[in-house]
Amino acid sequence: MPPIPPAVLTPSAVRTAATRLQSIQRQLASQSGSTSGQRGLNTVVTAGNNKKRMVAQKKHKVAIVGSGNWGSAIAKIVAENTKHYPDVFQEEVKMWVFEETYLLPSSHPRYDFSKHSQPVKLTQLINELNENVKYLPGIRLPSNILATPDITDAVKDATILVFNVPHQFVSKICDQILGHNLPYAKAISCIKGVEVSSEGISLFSDVIGRRLGIYCGALSGANIANEVAQEKFSETTIAYQPPKDIPKEQEMPKEYPPVDHATFKTLFHRPYFHVRCISDVAGVSLGGALKNIVALAAGFVDGRGWGDNAKAAIMRVGLLEMRKFGKMFFADTCRTSTFTEESCGVADLITSCNGGRNHKCAKMMVATGKKIEEIEEEVLNGQKLQGTSTAKEVNEFLKMRGLEGEFPLFTAVYSTLTPILMHIVRGGWSANPCRHYRDPQGRVHR
Repeated sequence: MPPIPPAVLTPSAVRTAATRLQSIQRQLASQSGSTSGQRGLNTVVTAGNNKKRMVAQKKHKVAIVGSGNWGSAIAKIVAENTKHYPDVFQEEVKMWVFEETYLLPSSHPRYDFSKHSQPVKLTQLINELNENVKYLPGIRLPSNILATPDITDAVKDATILVFNVPHQFVSKICDQILGHNLPYAKAISCIKGVEVSSEGISLFSDVIGRRLGIYCGALSGANIANEVAQEKFSETTIAYQPPKDIPKEQEMPKEYPPVDHATFKTLFHRPYFHVRCISDVAGVSLGGALKNIVALAAGFVDGRGWGDNAKAAIMRVGLLEMRKFGKMFFADTCRTSTFTEESCGVADLITSCNGGRNHKCAKMMVATGKKIEEIEEEVLNGQKLQGTSTAKEVNEFLKMRGLEGEFPLFTAVYSTLTPILMHIVRGGWSANPCRHYRDPQGRVHR
């Protein structure tokens, strides 16, 4: 049998085939979904890598719960990215603000006597000036941030909640949100603290998740809020690892993009704010909480002028106690490498012991002889230190279990904060930091 001659494609045949192929592609793009639940065939490049994912029918709506110094800085990052990735997120970001009035200084570049001669609601000023003039002054916020004093309005229909409030108010705020959040919403906690009760110690990611019936991860790192807001380079760590078996009502509908490491990197990563995603929620949360206790100790050292060598020793011992605490009480999930290799661990510790507010206030407390509450009132513009309450709560937790001696640095920091031992810092101990002293329980420390 003679060979079949090769087919010859004329230019018109090529054009016809190309037109037909384009028609098929348009038909496929308009069809709803595939076996994986993805909708459409358009793709979007996620931040920080070249991976592509399908564009879903619905976009994630993000809400920020909290508007202090760090909360406003995080809101700025999030709003920049919701605007930059319109295929993944709704552009508008609602930020819940604890309402108060504020008198705008006449020196403000946008001061208008007809509007600002009397105290004005803070939400009104934020929305008018695109600036949190009280807690993050001088930083321009994206125009797609909408400040609201109504917490139920802030979280309504939000699929991603970002919590950034003082840790002593978390439970009360969750009670206000409960019943108004989507059951399948996911959350990230930027709160640096722990909750202690007679039953034990809890991470705030767990507190939020348990009270609202949703899954919550954690974000923490070497992130001084003002530097982040000024777009000075920094790194952070996000921990997110939801359980595989969750109730049906908590499953994210297939119409939305999946909520995973790639989505959170897209939401938080900026050229000046680099994100690394891991699965160790306990390690990330504890790093952010416990380093504040060590930062107080570093402030005491600097306040007495003991030098960098002594502060380095404090930081080394502090890191060991942080790691030991994680492995002792969260052994099933906490990884020691999180404390030594991630921004939420050793990097955050270094930053906090040199430039954080806990270090600054502790240094002033020792240098001036004032109580820590007086220092807070003078320099924090209405906000509160996280380290002092964390030190107290951790000490109570350890004391209930007879484990204060296992964590001598944590114990010494709390003892120093109590008025009964202030003479140690102001007197004998400061004169010779190597001498022995006796704590209220009768134990001798060096």
